Amino acid sequence: MGHGHHHDHDHDHTHPGGDVEPALDLGVPDSELSPADVSRRGFLRGAGLLGAGAAASVLASPSAAAAAGLPHAHGPQGGGTAKGGFTWLAGDHHIHTQYSSDAQYRVADQARHGRAYGLDWVVITDHGSATHAKIGVDKVNPDIVATREELKDLLTFQGLEWNIPAAEHATVFVHPGKNEVAVLKQFENAYDGSLQPTTATNDQLEATAIAGIKFLGEQVRKRKIDGALFLANHPARRGIDSPHEVRNWRDADPTVAIGFEGAPGHQAAGIPAPNGRGGARGYYDNNPSAASFPGYPLESYRTWGGFDWMTATVGGLWDSLLAEGKAWWITVNSDSHVNYLDQSDRGPGSNFELNGKYNDPVYTGTVNTGAGDFWPGFYGRTSVGATSFSYKAVMDGLRAGRVWVDHGRLIKGLDARVRQAGDRRSFTGTPLGGVLHVKRGTATELTVEIDLQDQPNWAQFVPVLKRVDVIVGQVTGPVADKDTFQAPTAKVVKSYEVTGSKKFAVTYQLGRLDKPFYLRLRGTDGKRTQPGLMGASVDPYGPQLDVAGAADPWGDLWFYTNPIWVLPQ
Repeated sequence: MGHGHHHDHDHDHTHPGGDVEPALDLGVPDSELSPADVSRRGFLRGAGLLGAGAAASVLASPSAAAAAGLPHAHGPQGGGTAKGGFTWLAGDHHIHTQYSSDAQYRVADQARHGRAYGLDWVVITDHGSATHAKIGVDKVNPDIVATREELKDLLTFQGLEWNIPAAEHATVFVHPGKNEVAVLKQFENAYDGSLQPTTATNDQLEATAIAGIKFLGEQVRKRKIDGALFLANHPARRGIDSPHEVRNWRDADPTVAIGFEGAPGHQAAGIPAPNGRGGARGYYDNNPSAASFPGYPLESYRTWGGFDWMTATVGGLWDSLLAEGKAWWITVNSDSHVNYLDQSDRGPGSNFELNGKYNDPVYTGTVNTGAGDFWPGFYGRTSVGATSFSYKAVMDGLRAGRVWVDHGRLIKGLDARVRQAGDRRSFTGTPLGGVLHVKRGTATELTVEIDLQDQPNWAQFVPVLKRVDVIVGQVTGPVADKDTFQAPTAKVVKSYEVTGSKKFAVTYQLGRLDKPFYLRLRGTDGKRTQPGLMGASVDPYGPQLDVAGAADPWGDLWFYTNPIWVLPQ
């Protein structure tokens, strides 16, 4: 994996099987191409997949295209589950500590719980703010360094929760190193939304957000840090992340801006009273405001089966990005601030404004049933296909989209690939996040192997996977209107009822390729379903709209995978 997308002709357009093909390399003039390559380039141009607008497409993104070409190696330590030639490392990129004005735990508390609940990597993301920018980035770092030393089988990243100018929040994190504090501090002071002039216009703020993402990419290219990633958090919660902003973040630097939360944290907030808060899952209990994008429907302000509307709607915003060929990935996490059933409170005598942190938490003996969060790893997890147990391998796996997510440990493991039909060699085919290039007319097939859950989750029951859905959409190229949030061709093409107790394995014939397409998978315990927003012909058994006050997160479990693309040549 290269260090990024340099804005010149030296792009790293790798793909499974070698260097960039001549048809994709715009540095090679048409006159030097073979007739077949001229024809292919013409097709790709016509589909909007080459040239202007394709900067963040799967054809030009090293992250997506190189995914299948990585070596398969296993690290010497750390947890993880071996599956399909990768070590799957479970993690959480959105966790708060006593250095956030609305949280309370030590870094060590969050890290130890995350490790105990089965995580291999965590990202500490305290809120960007004037106080945090001034002192918090520096102060939390020794705690993170100490945690790395104490928990060698847990990868602990330092990041922050960025107030995206003109939009919601995002996780920003960097590869550990001597400049991690300096880069994060410089980034926050220059680009955090809370520190922008009050006179700034919306257009100026959106431009600042783009500049912030570009700044992170530049720090990698200057070798100040070995990697930086951006993931937009709870994107539909307040309706202020407009479709064009999401696209512009991605296009600003596809090696940094890689995706958004498919499901928000705060899942305990939906536990019905009197046992819980009796609110909305994810704290998705908002209504449109003057700052909201006016095109979004009212249903977008609620979660669907615990997932964000942008992800949960087949044919919705996420699919509209994938249909453009944009490598854009989903994750889940805890967004842990104050945790359900915990018995602690902030340390007495705390002065956050002065110190940039709360004093260490103290035991109260009072069980907190009103908290909306779970400990990291307790409910949601993001599983990344890594080539080793290392910070770089996690970041590379995330950047490559080799990621599946689940709630409540619905499944144990998953391997999904697309290959030429009939190829029976083990670990052949293109994994999650990858791009399979095949000649037009070639028959392809999807292979899926899921290890079914046989261990109780942290709510003390063994989840049962009931259905797996295959979702397919055509790659139609860049949209004319960047505020598009629908993909008319995306639909559930096949549903499987799951039987058996150990393994679900299936091969689905995708037919002979005539148009570029992508596919993704989704699965459920089947307890709460309804036709999707685009109608039963598109999604007959999608997730149900979550009802505030009656949204037990344990009674409605789903997994989602990131996509695989298949492109003709």
